[in-house]
Amino acid sequence: MIPLQLFDPASSTYTYLLHDPATRDAVVIDPVDEQLERDLAVIEGRGLVVRWIVETHAHADHITSAARLAEHTGGRTAVPAACGIGTAAVQLQHGDTLAFGGETLRALHTPGHTAGSMSFVWRDHVFTGDTLLINGCGRTDFQSGSAAALYHSITQVLFALPDATTVWPGHDYQGRSHSSIGAEKAGNTRVAGRGEAEFIALMDSLQLPRPRRIDEAVPANLHSGLRHDVDGAALSAPRTAEGYAGDVPPALAWQWVQEGQAVLVDVRTDAEREWVGQVPGAVPVAWKQWPGMAMNPAFDAQIREAAAGGLPLVLLCRSGVRSVAAARRATELGVVAYNILEGFEGDPDSQAHRGRKGGWRLRGLPWRQG
Repeated sequence: MIPLQLFDPASSTYTYLLHDPATRDAVVIDPVDEQLERDLAVIEGRGLVVRWIVETHAHADHITSAARLAEHTGGRTAVPAACGIGTAAVQLQHGDTLAFGGETLRALHTPGHTAGSMSFVWRDHVFTGDTLLINGCGRTDFQSGSAAALYHSITQVLFALPDATTVWPGHDYQGRSHSSIGAEKAGNTRVAGRGEAEFIALMDSLQLPRPRRIDEAVPANLHSGLRHDVDGAALSAPRTAEGYAGDVPPALAWQWVQEGQAVLVDVRTDAEREWVGQVPGAVPVAWKQWPGMAMNPAFDAQIREAAAGGLPLVLLCRSGVRSVAAARRATELGVVAYNILEGFEGDPDSQAHRGRKGGWRLRGLPWRQG
């Protein structure tokens, strides 16, 4: 069994998809925001059920799609505890394991590129993020990097794995897909044959350009890739958007509905509406449904019916992610559709709890339980 390796050419980032062939349960490692639609298509096409979305570290060169992927698939996010990504559902420590079907992914704390960096072992494969690259390693000159820590992580943690272990890096800039622990121990030009002092001197001498997207990427990645303003109480007008009519703050959306200027459509699953809460009068048109967050085959017909009166639709989901996809599809069908910012529950807080950072309920707008 080998993982599916996907590539983002803009950042030369590898995303990995692993699955248990018996249950179709899956894990996604290091997804990229711009590749969300591709990844969802692959997941759906292979009939997979995503259980975990995992980060090797807080990336500086691209924005993760972790939160959005979790919203679309129902999977849970898991991150290295020392990275400070407080919005993730699970904070991983060295040696922790994540089960998916009958398979297990094991976390190894491998700091150095960043203080929280982790690698992940599955069967005879290791996913090394930016810790160990093919014939290289991650930089250590920013974002809590440490050449001494990286040397220890590579030589004492990763090189302790069997030589036959396949190395799947977080990036490669020369078109190479994978290596092995044995090959890197023997020939990695940064590490092989070097003592710690020599390695530190080498890393300290590198003159590398600042990552182009670091100022944008790191803050977003510390929130699992979420970038919309959950604290936007002062927002009072729609925002423009690509592929649909725009983004509307919750209070304005409710005002439009009360004034008869729009129809409120709840695109969450039936289970979410039943157990989390629902808005009186909202039209239920699920974008996806449990089990497995499968696409609702009746979505097109139901959304056309909701728009039959000629009014624009304002679409509500849990956090304002699925409703974007639903608004884009509605627009393709010729319907004027807006996304309601923040959704019903808002973004996760630093303990990964929802309902405390924005959202329909927190704004005091009408809702009821069950």
